[in-house]
Amino acid sequence: MLENIPHWLGAALGNVRAGHDKLTLARLGLADVPSLDLMSPAFASGARLPERFTADGDGVSPPLHWRGVPQGTARLALIVEDPDAPAPRPLVHAIVASIDPALDHLAEGAIRADGAGADGKDVGRNSYLSEGWLPPDPPTGHGSHDYVFQLLALGPDAPEPDSSPGRSDLVEHLTGHVLAAGVLIGTYSRGEEAPVGPVGSALPA
Repeated sequence: MLENIPHWLGAALGNVRAGHDKLTLARLGLADVPSLDLMSPAFASGARLPERFTADGDGVSPPLHWRGVPQGTARLALIVEDPDAPAPRPLVHAIVASIDPALDHLAEGAIRADGAGADGKDVGRNSYLSEGWLPPDPPTGHGSHDYVFQLLALGPDAPEPDSSPGRSDLVEHLTGHVLAAGVLIGTYSRGEEAPVGPVGSALPA
């Protein structure tokens, strides 16, 4: 949808951004929790997302891998947000509310509508109120957008969110229950030079 915004309007909105301080991790105040190592074989942290994961390509979710899940983790939760969206708060591109802590990855295309949950996960609602991966779709000329993948390890007392939760429901059930957190950032833009960065991270042995 946002690809239809003309370049001049995207450029005019260049300074209108939700802000990194409104990301879920920032709102939860997790400065003192241990780190999870979150990575992707498809792109390096801080590098440009390959087109196939965006609205300009196949629009599937990228593969993700992680390590360092602490003992006592009852489940993992993932939220992907765009803090550079020209909106009052970051655009939610994906929520996976309940990931089996025995898992150490999500395969390419795994973030898709799953109803009440399947395959050790429960996919929630993005900002377009649909389950699954919302492909990055920044306005042309708006500059580079960060797509911030935030993975959280939750303790045994964390309440289970409703099936297919949105951001507000997820955050309510996360508060006070995060044991560790990891971050991975991919970037994407339209209407400007698009250098290709490192392909991705080496996966754990």
